[in-house]
Amino acid sequence: MDYVKAFIVGGLICVIGQILIDTTKLTAGRILVVFVSLGVIVGAFGWYDKLIEFGGAGATIPLPSFGNSLAKATLKEVKEIGLLGAFTGGIKGAAAGITAAIFFGYLMALIFNPKTKK
Repeated sequence: MDYVKAFIVGGLICVIGQILIDTTKLTAGRILVVFVSLGVIVGAFGWYDKLIEFGGAGATIPLPSFGNSLAKATLKEVKEIGLLGAFTGGIKGAAAGITAAIFFGYLMALIFNPKTKK
């Protein structure tokens, strides 16, 4: 049943993205920002944790989860060190994910022959 829940949650997030692609003139980069921003907002209210409890990997893998991680890390840092945490929390919370994305992106560029889209 966990697989079904993950598929439903992840699938709904993908469906929302596809609807945005098909019905708006938003670029992929802007849709990415929308998803991350929504993850921050929903995570700041604590609602994304409930979605993770229900959907598991279907909620933790997509982009809104990155925004949720930013929100959680920022709130934690603000509680610990005050206002300065609003500036440092997100960076600390997302450092591992950003580092992995840069490393694996570079590795794939070395292995494969990247080309620009025409």
